[in-house]
Amino acid sequence: MNRPQDGFGALLKSWRSRRHISQLDLAMEAGLSQRHISFLETGRSKPSRYAVRQICEALEMPAAEHDVMLVSAGFAPQGADASWNAEVRMAVDISIDHVLKGHDPYPAISIDRIWTLQKANKSALKFFAVAGGTGQPNVLLDVMSPGRLRDNIVNWEGVTRSLFRLLDLEVARRPHDSEGKALVEQLKSLPGVADAIAHRPSEHPAPVLSIEFLIDGARLRLFSLIATIGMSMDAMLDDLRIETLLPADEATRRWFESSD
Repeated sequence: MNRPQDGFGALLKSWRSRRHISQLDLAMEAGLSQRHISFLETGRSKPSRYAVRQICEALEMPAAEHDVMLVSAGFAPQGADASWNAEVRMAVDISIDHVLKGHDPYPAISIDRIWTLQKANKSALKFFAVAGGTGQPNVLLDVMSPGRLRDNIVNWEGVTRSLFRLLDLEVARRPHDSEGKALVEQLKSLPGVADAIAHRPSEHPAPVLSIEFLIDGARLRLFSLIATIGMSMDAMLDDLRIETLLPADEATRRWFESSD
């Protein structure tokens, strides 16, 4: 976890400003007094663990930022003392395996918040190898770096723009995510990426992220669905994503079913 450079009061004021909420409105949402919120921001009072939780929930903060607030207030992060964490994480892991396996013969992967690959089903491993993937851990770097995979994506510029926006929004949720910010800058330094994300297409954007591949003369059209673990208060679980790729036409469906 990234460690906060500021104290609790400064972080609280920063998050309240990000949410455009007054001390009074925050106090009402968190079930605390406005005077207490004011004293916490100025450092005149030290928050209890209960107050930190109420404030973070009222500000709808990501689990990782909730941990940052706890640490800045002198407490252990949420996952450190939860006896059920290991059991829940195992259940989630088994469930992810079930989803990935059940999605065959179409590609499905499990990634973290910055698209580092965690798991992949059989179809994903096979497909990305055929499409020219290098096998590097970060999916965004694989897609956006010059190479055969990038060359085989017909609408690479639009895909890059959409994926970069998803990453940018994720990083914006977490002001202390130095790892995410570093990846943003690394991607922008790759040839063609800065131009792709700066371009504003004149046509209306598609309602879903669609990826079109040209592989050995076959034109494959897929669309992406990304799922998260809802309402997770554990930073590790909150990080997880499942991306499933589905055929956008009958020809693509037949291609995957025949190559299974």
